[in-house]
Amino acid sequence: MAYIQRGSNALRQIIKETNVQSHDRMMQPLFYACQGIRYRKLDVILTTSIEKLGKAGETVKVAPGYFRNHLMPKLLAVPNIDKFAYLIREQRKIYQPKEEVVQVVTKKNVEDKTKEYEKAAYRLLNSRLVLRRSINVEKFRVRSTKDDPIELRSPVTKDELVAEVARQLCIKIEPENLHLPTPLETFGMFDVQLQMPKSIPLPEGRFKWTLKVKIRGT
Repeated sequence: MAYIQRGSNALRQIIKETNVQSHDRMMQPLFYACQGIRYRKLDVILTTSIEKLGKAGETVKVAPGYFRNHLMPKLLAVPNIDKFAYLIREQRKIYQPKEEVVQVVTKKNVEDKTKEYEKAAYRLLNSRLVLRRSINVEKFRVRSTKDDPIELRSPVTKDELVAEVARQLCIKIEPENLHLPTPLETFGMFDVQLQMPKSIPLPEGRFKWTLKVKIRGT
C-alpha cells in the first residue's frame, strides 16, 4: 500500500508539472472510454504490479469499465500514449522499490513437505541403483587370487550417485544426504548410508536409512 500511495503521489505531481491540457486529453480514445464510450480492449501502462494482470511499467489490455472504474481513479494504470509513458518512466525514477516474493509458511505446507520427504525416503530404501563400469584391466591381471575384488577403471563418486538417483529414481537429493567417505572402487553390491531428517520415522526393524547400489560390468 505504501508503494501505491507514494507512486500515486509522484505521478500526480509529475502530471501537474507537465501540465497536460484538457484538449489533449479529449483527443485520446482512452479518455473517451473514461467518459462512457465503449471500446473492446484498451492498452494501458501499469503504474504498479497487479496480480494476474502484469508488473509495473508493462503495457496490458483491459476492459474500458475496469480501467475507468478501478485502475484510473487509483492511478494504478494510465493510457498507453507517449506522454504518459514518459510520466511512468519519471515516476519509477522517483520511487522504484525492489519486488519481493513472500512465501507464507503454514502448518499444512510443513506437513505436506514432511510427507513428500517420507515418501522419497521409503522409495530410496526399497530401490536399487544400478551403475555400469569398465574393469581396471591392469589391476585385474595382477590379482593374487580369483577371490580378490575386481577394481573399476574409474571409481563411483558421491556426485555421480546423486545424479543417478535423479535419473533412475526421479528423486532429487543433495550430496549431504549420502554418507560416502570414499568413492566406490570395486564391482559388487553396496549399502550406501542415507542421512535423512530425524522427523522421518524408520520402518520397523530398520536401524538406518540405506540405498542399495549395484555396480556391474559394461
